[in-house]
Amino acid sequence: MSQQGFSEPGRTPRPAHGWGDALLTVLAGLVVMAVTAALGLWAAGAADLPGGAFPHVVAAVVVMAAGGSVALSGNAGDLARTHAEISVLPLSVTLAGALVMAAGFLRPLRHRAVADARELAGWAARVAVLWALVLIGLSFLAGERFDIPLQDAGEAAVGDLLGASPEVGFRTDVLLTLVLGLVWLAGILVLALLVSRSAPLPARLVRVQETVRPPAFAMVALLLGYVLVGLVVALVVAATRGHPAQTFAVILLGLPNLVWPAYTLGLGASWEGRADGPFGLPMPQLLDSVLRTPDISTVDVATLADRDGRAWWLVVAAALFTLAAAFLMAVRSPARMRPWQHAVHMAVALVLTVLTICLVARVSAHYGLSLLGIGDLGGGLGAEVTLRPRLWSALAIAALWGLVTGFLGGVLASGVLRRGEVPADG
Repeated sequence: MSQQGFSEPGRTPRPAHGWGDALLTVLAGLVVMAVTAALGLWAAGAADLPGGAFPHVVAAVVVMAAGGSVALSGNAGDLARTHAEISVLPLSVTLAGALVMAAGFLRPLRHRAVADARELAGWAARVAVLWALVLIGLSFLAGERFDIPLQDAGEAAVGDLLGASPEVGFRTDVLLTLVLGLVWLAGILVLALLVSRSAPLPARLVRVQETVRPPAFAMVALLLGYVLVGLVVALVVAATRGHPAQTFAVILLGLPNLVWPAYTLGLGASWEGRADGPFGLPMPQLLDSVLRTPDISTVDVATLADRDGRAWWLVVAAALFTLAAAFLMAVRSPARMRPWQHAVHMAVALVLTVLTICLVARVSAHYGLSLLGIGDLGGGLGAEVTLRPRLWSALAIAALWGLVTGFLGGVLASGVLRRGEVPADG
C-alpha cells in the first residue's frame, strides 16, 4: 500500500506537500506573529487606543516584523501636524513567526535523504504566493487613519473653533513591503534547509551539508541561547523590580533587539547612537543613559561599565557562548576535519551572524511636531532615537573571535565520538 510522499514501483513519486500544507504553514506563522504582537502591544498599553485602532496597530507591527515599511503621521486640522518615522524590527515577533514557518516548511520534507530541486522550489513557491497575499492584506489593514477623541467639552469647543480634528494613522508602502517580506521569507526557508539535519537537499548539494550545516546550526543555537538567557533575566527583573507589564512588552516585542546587540558588545564591537526628547523606545535604563548626550554617543562595554560595572559580564557571556557554539559546530562536523578548517568555518559563520545582527537590530526612530504651521517637524518639539553599529570593526572582531574559538572548538571536539561513528577497539 502506498503512503503519502511515496509511490508504488514504476510510478512517479507524489509530493507529500501541496497547497493545503502551504496554507497551514502560512496561517500558523501569521497567527503566532499576530498573537505575539497583540500581547506585547496590550502589555504596552496599546489596547486603550481610541477608535478601534488596536487591530490596525497589530497589523502594522506584523508588517514591520516581516521587514515591511510603515510610517506614522497625524494632524489636528490647521492647528498642528505630526510626522513620525520608525525603522526597527520587532524581533520577538519576527523570531516567533520565523520559527513556526520554518517548522511548517520542513515538516513535509522529513525522513527523506534527497529532494529534487524543482520539488523544493515548487513547495517554497506555494508558501511564498500565500505569504504574499497575507502581506498585501496586512498592508491595507495597517494603512488606516483614526480620529482621536478630545478629552472634554472645552477642548472640543476649541477644536471646532480652529477646525482641528485630531487624527493619527499609518502609511504602508505595499510594493516595498511585498518585496522585503518575500526576501524575509526566502531567508527563513533557506536557513531552515541549512540548519536541519533531516531536511533533504538536491543531490548536487548533499556534499555542501558537511561544511555548511554544522556552522549554520551552531549560529542559530547561539542566537536562540542568547534569547533564552535574556528571557530568564527579564523574568527575574519583572519579579524583583516591578513594572511587569513593561517588561513583558519588551519580551514580546523586542527581546532579541536587546540581547543580540549585547552579544556583539561582549565580543568587543561598538555601536553609536543618540536618544533625544521625551519619548524613546523600550530599552534598559543603562543604555538610555549612555545615549542621552548632546552628541552622538559610543556604546560599548567600557561606556556601559562606567555606569554599571556588571556590564563586563557581557564579555564573559560572549566568550562562553562563542566557544560553546564552536564546539557544537565541530562535534556536528565530520571527524576528518582539522582544527584549522573549523577555525575558517567558524570565522565565516560568525562574521555572517554579526552582520545579520547589525542589519536587523539597528534602530532609527524620529517624531516631529509642527504647531500652526510654524517650524519643521523636528527641532525642540521632536524626539529622536538612533542606534547603529560600527559595522566594519564589528565584522573584523567577529572574524578574529571565529578563528580563535573555531580552532579551540575543533581541538576540544577531536576526542568526541560523532554520530554514526564506530568507536575504535582497544
